[in-house]
Amino acid sequence: MPRKPTLGTVAKEAGVSIPTVSQVMRGTGRISEETRAKVLRAAAALHYLPNSQAAAMRSGERREIGFVLNRLGNPFNAEVVSGAVDLLEAEGYLVSLLDGQDDPDKQFRQIEAFIRHGRGGLMWVPAVGTPPRTLDLLAAHDVPTVTFLRPAGGRFDYVGIRNAEATGAATRHLAALGHRRIAYLGGTDMTYVREQRIAGYGAAMRDGALGEPVIWPSPDGRRAGMEAMAALRAAHPGVTAVVCNGDMVALGACIALAREGLVPGRAVSVVGFDDIEDAALAIPPLTTMATAPARLGRRLARVLLGRIGDPEGPPSVTEVAATLAVRATTGPPV
Repeated sequence: MPRKPTLGTVAKEAGVSIPTVSQVMRGTGRISEETRAKVLRAAAALHYLPNSQAAAMRSGERREIGFVLNRLGNPFNAEVVSGAVDLLEAEGYLVSLLDGQDDPDKQFRQIEAFIRHGRGGLMWVPAVGTPPRTLDLLAAHDVPTVTFLRPAGGRFDYVGIRNAEATGAATRHLAALGHRRIAYLGGTDMTYVREQRIAGYGAAMRDGALGEPVIWPSPDGRRAGMEAMAALRAAHPGVTAVVCNGDMVALGACIALAREGLVPGRAVSVVGFDDIEDAALAIPPLTTMATAPARLGRRLARVLLGRIGDPEGPPSVTEVAATLAVRATTGPPV
């Protein structure tokens, strides 16, 4: 089995010294263009790759970022990741993704591993019930950290959404169309995000004298949303509109209505949350609270880069507004 290429083998192939190869690989030194080209040709022929971990140890600069999410399979998370990774890779960083699945112990092990392997920063959706030891571990190792969607007691930078404001706007939109029996559909655990979204919905219901709030749980996903919507309609047949915890649940709710032979936006109005790509492509297109997930990911990455550049600054809070994207799934009650 052939040995992996090294600075020495590249130097031998190019007919130069090892220090010359090292300088070419690092882009330093006063090396002639002819010699530089010869070294690069030799490196390409041997499939040589510089050891970035060793270089980081020498320079003290760590160019790998960890991103621990709660559910990587959620299309919203996937679009956020795309935006964050595009920006960070353009800045010369490598991003490692892990799915903590909202398990505090699993996330702790993942963060331990990130620290052991010398990651230069962390973007993180804290699991429900994250213990203080996880926060203490990150603080003890001075890991540049930005929490996403869920704050961590003010100890780290935070990027999130103005959830209550958004669901309040969604509820008022439905009320302005004439709906009075409006339910909140989606979510199971009382996470920070769901708590805030329910609070915004409830406040709009009270302010508009729209009757008692109806809060119906559902796991994320189209199938779960479809089944929850069917159960909600069976228990509360008078409900004419729903504000959903996320687009996937909302799309499932629309499928449930279609299975009854009903058209979303005519029989029952549905509002989602996130504006994932599938929202605009659905039939009918989904009315939703748009957060521009890819742009949100880029914002998250910029905050982390700012923290890496200024490790001593006070923790920052960045909350973005969601905007109502009115499409075909909302209309006056019939």
